[in-house]
Amino acid sequence: MSATDCTSCRRSSNDPAPNLSVTRMTSIVPELTAALAAGRYNASALTEAYLDAIRATNSSVNCYVTVTEEHARAGAADADDRIASGTAGPMTGVPIAVKDLFCTREIRTACGSKMLDNFVAPYDATAVARLKAAGMVLLGKTNMDEFAMGSSNENSFYGPVPNPWDATKVAGGSSGGSAAAVAAGLAPVALGTDTGGSIRQPAALCGISGLKPTYGRVSRFGMVAYASSLDQAGVFGRSVEDIAPILEVIAGFDPQDSTSVDTPVECYAKGLTHAPEKLRIGVPSEFFGEGLDPSVEATVREAIATLESLGGEICEINLPRTALAIPAYYIIAPAECSSNLSRFDGVRYGYRASEAKNLDALYQRSRAEGFGAEVKRRIMVGTYALSAGYYDAYYLKAQKVRRLIAEDFQRALETVDVIVGPTSPTVAFDLGERTDDPVSMYLSDIYTISVNLAGLPALSIPAGFAHGLPVGLQLIGNFFAESTLLRAAHQFQQATDWHSYRPPGVEDVLPHEEGSP
Repeated sequence: MSATDCTSCRRSSNDPAPNLSVTRMTSIVPELTAALAAGRYNASALTEAYLDAIRATNSSVNCYVTVTEEHARAGAADADDRIASGTAGPMTGVPIAVKDLFCTREIRTACGSKMLDNFVAPYDATAVARLKAAGMVLLGKTNMDEFAMGSSNENSFYGPVPNPWDATKVAGGSSGGSAAAVAAGLAPVALGTDTGGSIRQPAALCGISGLKPTYGRVSRFGMVAYASSLDQAGVFGRSVEDIAPILEVIAGFDPQDSTSVDTPVECYAKGLTHAPEKLRIGVPSEFFGEGLDPSVEATVREAIATLESLGGEICEINLPRTALAIPAYYIIAPAECSSNLSRFDGVRYGYRASEAKNLDALYQRSRAEGFGAEVKRRIMVGTYALSAGYYDAYYLKAQKVRRLIAEDFQRALETVDVIVGPTSPTVAFDLGERTDDPVSMYLSDIYTISVNLAGLPALSIPAGFAHGLPVGLQLIGNFFAESTLLRAAHQFQQATDWHSYRPPGVEDVLPHEEGSP
């Protein structure tokens, strides 16, 4: 692909609705790092500007459940000392938000649940520790579907997260708080987790970029587990220029995580500017069938045409077991959730029911009162699938299907470099529209779930608009091929400007530069 300027790609039929006022903004992390390094403003001033914006706006966006003002100011002061002493790294002083299932020392980690509303972790998750070691400044913990179970961020004990583009729509889930924080300009970048699409789907619905790395690329130590064989930490940003340097910080082997893979971390940010390569781009026919909104399909098809105009070779491919991903996932993930969440019993930590008459009553009441409806639903499904007489019929069979899905991807990736398609079958839907229809909600992740079952990296980037709301393009790569995905996405974003659109009223959060009035 060539990153030559493609003027025809910049204005097209999928522009936002004419009456929708939008702001254009470029990637922000390169701007912040350059300004901090040049001394145009310091980390403390930048942090205060973000804290001011959060205080002014978070009540309507509801993307933060905990704002860590004291920790942020201390981190910013430390960053300023590093910059002054010449010991700063590339990301020193850059603010970041973190999904509220990453353990953070001395800060509440609630996982969107009443069960952990009073839980303060005694240690940092590895990803958080690496952010701090790099000198990044933690602004706060973001809202999420309870224990990462949901596709709309409506399953949170702390209330739903509205979409910054339209407050009557969902932000997506489960990492909706992180996606909304970046889209609303309340954090330049944010961490999320992706079990079945929980980074890519909200990124698509909120009109930003979101990366789910290869399983094992980023440590899961200190991430409160939903489904251990599927969960993966990743990054939200406006563009891949924002995401790449953060991935460099958090990626890498961790001896505290048995699923962490000891593979060298590439220079993802510098790799964005490597010489363009001709990519073979696979387009699965299964991603363009029943259930895909025609306007979303048209937008995605146009984005694929843009990739072709940049030198990509488009190849029709097949992923024949795609339709089996939803049923396989909703056996495997609930089974693992049933096991992982058994630790929340009202005895050791977390919510504890009052006035229970005996131990059994304590267990039953603590879990009944502490968990929300969707978490209970998945625990029940998972417990049933693992029970005597049903393990072979359900869980074992689902794992066999998982292997077949992974083999489909591997066969495809022998002939193509990147697989592309829609991230979500629709744009953001109405708040409350699917809360009483779990199956309809689960189908929101039809194009993302199979990637987690296969353990592959995938990225969602803004591709245009349908019905006046953002549409995401998903790029899927082979194991540890994050650099290929980021480079392909960067070339697309150099030739188009969909990633520069911002919701109405959202402006850059930047302090006054030194010497300015």
